Amino acid sequence: MEDEITVREFCLRVLDSGDLKTKLRAPRNAAGKLLGDGDPGSPETRMSPTRDPELSLSQGADRLPRPGQLTDPEARARCLARFAHHELMAVELFAWALLRWPDLPPELRKLWLVTLEEEQLHCRLYLGRLAAHGSELSQHTRSDYFWKQLPGIAQSPHGPRAFLSAMGLTLEQANLDFTLVYRDGFREAGDEESAQICQRVHDDEVAHVRRAAEWLMRLSSSQEDDTISAYEETVPFPLAASRAKGRRFSVVSRRSAGLSEPFIEHVRTARSSQQLAGSSKPS
Repeated sequence: MEDEITVREFCLRVLDSGDLKTKLRAPRNAAGKLLGDGDPGSPETRMSPTRDPELSLSQGADRLPRPGQLTDPEARARCLARFAHHELMAVELFAWALLRWPDLPPELRKLWLVTLEEEQLHCRLYLGRLAAHGSELSQHTRSDYFWKQLPGIAQSPHGPRAFLSAMGLTLEQANLDFTLVYRDGFREAGDEESAQICQRVHDDEVAHVRRAAEWLMRLSSSQEDDTISAYEETVPFPLAASRAKGRRFSVVSRRSAGLSEPFIEHVRTARSSQQLAGSSKPS
């Protein structure tokens, strides 16, 4: 990548280029240094990414195979494709956030750029395993689930705090659980290479959740370290604490991410609107 490109120009390329190669090109110059962000420009918004036909987004997706089904190579390929595409959407959404809020503290913008690069790496790792299974992303359904959350983020009065709560403290926090569940599923199916990638992604997600929690509080007006209140105030509908977890809840991972015990318990016990509606029905 040429030396003179800026973070702004890089993010525009991620969102406005339809091909996978451009979207996964690292945000570094020819010398290997992170791109300069001295002139982030004015706010820029895209409500959807440009995608080549083979990467087009679909509404909804097939049911994800359960971990116990991963002895089937086709089931493993479906999981790897889903995980790779989630990482690709995360790349695009971090580019979106960097364009949307150019006036954020430089420290946070740099962290988001580093996180974007880590999401690119995760995507490439999953794609490599998908190729080893004789498949590629274009052969699988590519749900728009992450992008469906964008209107709620974009319209929120809480700005970047809504993004931190949505991406870091909901979608990425949930992945603390899913990566471990599928790590074990791949391992039990004899696919140690895919298991190791899930572990790598999990370890990076711990750092991502930590960054989101720290910056949510740093951008909050309250001087109190009340992550529960800050999260509940800013998380955009339809996301919620009930979506920030998997069925197998990892307390250890959340402690490693620096989440407080009250917030961990808040997420662990959170119930979806469907669950609450079901519990209110007469027996």
